[in-house]
Amino acid sequence: MKNLAVAASLLALTALTWFEIPGHTCLAQDTQIYVPILEHLRDPAVLARDPLVESPHVSFTLYDETARAVRRATGLSFRYVLESGQLATRALGIWGLYLMAAALGLSAPASLLAAAIVSLGATVAGPAVLSFEIEPDPRGFAVPLLFLAVGFAAHGRHLAAGIAGSAAFLMHPPTVAPFWIVYGALALTDKRAARHAFPPLAAACVLLAIAARFQDGASEAQHFFARIPPAIEFLQRLRAPYSWISSWWRDWLPSYVALYAASLLAYRRVRKRAPRALRFFLIGLPLAGMASMPLSYLLLEKSKWVLMPQLQPMRALLFVIVVAQLAGAAAGILAAQSRRWAEALSWFMLVYLIPLDAAVRLYAVILLAAAATFAAWSGGLRLRWSAPALAGAALAGFFLLPPWRGEAHQRLETPQLAQLSCWARASTPRDAVFLFADAGKRLEPGVFRSEAQRAIYVDWKGGGQVNYLPELGELWWRRWQQTLAAPFNPQSIARYGPLGIDYIVLASNRLADRTPVYQNAQYAVYDVSH
Repeated sequence: MKNLAVAASLLALTALTWFEIPGHTCLAQDTQIYVPILEHLRDPAVLARDPLVESPHVSFTLYDETARAVRRATGLSFRYVLESGQLATRALGIWGLYLMAAALGLSAPASLLAAAIVSLGATVAGPAVLSFEIEPDPRGFAVPLLFLAVGFAAHGRHLAAGIAGSAAFLMHPPTVAPFWIVYGALALTDKRAARHAFPPLAAACVLLAIAARFQDGASEAQHFFARIPPAIEFLQRLRAPYSWISSWWRDWLPSYVALYAASLLAYRRVRKRAPRALRFFLIGLPLAGMASMPLSYLLLEKSKWVLMPQLQPMRALLFVIVVAQLAGAAAGILAAQSRRWAEALSWFMLVYLIPLDAAVRLYAVILLAAAATFAAWSGGLRLRWSAPALAGAALAGFFLLPPWRGEAHQRLETPQLAQLSCWARASTPRDAVFLFADAGKRLEPGVFRSEAQRAIYVDWKGGGQVNYLPELGELWWRRWQQTLAAPFNPQSIARYGPLGIDYIVLASNRLADRTPVYQNAQYAVYDVSH
């Protein structure tokens, strides 16, 4: 009965993270790149004139093969396939957080409270990543699987941990490097961990090498041992500054130092209750996150190693935040059970402040911290109503903290954009090329590319591929300079056709001397191919 109640609670937490915060979305950020690539790999005639899909950067993952296999088996669209995978891995990740908390000797309700607090998510500012990704991209699958792997390892289930960590590796190898480094350190002192955890990783490496060897569609070779040319460095700093610590350290380094100190202090409070394997991860993962900053500075900023913008090692800073949240929540629970009220309240205020990066509602944080402290105290006494109190505290954060993350993304997919996409897919040639001529840096063109399955001449989001494919980055920059670098000018219409553009889409402008071939309340489309 207890296991059934825990499973039901974990599913409820997963649902709350899906519909409340951190939320979910698709075709708002990186899936604007991945979904078109998947569509083109499935059918090379789709988006055949769009350079974004000509050089897919998914050779060294099984993300694409898995998505395509599930689509063939189910007949679902890639969007539903990816979102289903995101929901499943998020549930597994929350289970992993619960297992970590339970390994500290917390009761099931208290462990659910700790897992719920971490499940509120957080923004890893600077490197521009989330602790719980709201898009179904490869990292969004890999990180929750790592949480599950750590949870298994904390309970001595090293084979299961190895399988979960290897599955994360197959989804996104750069994300899992800190986990396997720490596991390697553990294996040096624990033969059982080495014997059970690493064979699945070896099998995953072989499988990934085979998949990369037979990857479809790759046309630009990825260089592993080269320096970044000055022109490409300029584009990367322009389009993807999050990879360069010099662009953000002044703003965010103090925060990470403070959070790392908090993670160490919280570890000190819980270390006597932590199993040996969990102690390795509670110390090692935040340390790997902090070490990623000088490592990135030396290898990218100084050595200009071309591989660094692809690996983006500083995204390991998410482990600093997650460990500070989890260990801090556990420390708060233990302090409340020992009636150290000020300490408990301080820990809970910290862990509830972490998910916020805008419009901090201090009264909500204080209320949540007080409720968690009271619930944890009641749980320590095993009062009859302690389980409902802990459940209420666990759920409260999803409703009292502002749901800021998904709002901007959700506004991208308007009825008017959906109508435009349907028209283009049904009424224009399959190889037609569109330009959203007055969109500037807006993200709607990427939604249109995936929904209409029509090529986009250039858009701002596509420029992020300069991290992976320099030649594509240079082509993107030329096209951007040709069309969108300056504000829209109707006098430029005559030169769009010779560039290979068939249709332009205007949202804020209209052409007085041309009749649109399609229009709705938001968009007007003009044929410029003649």
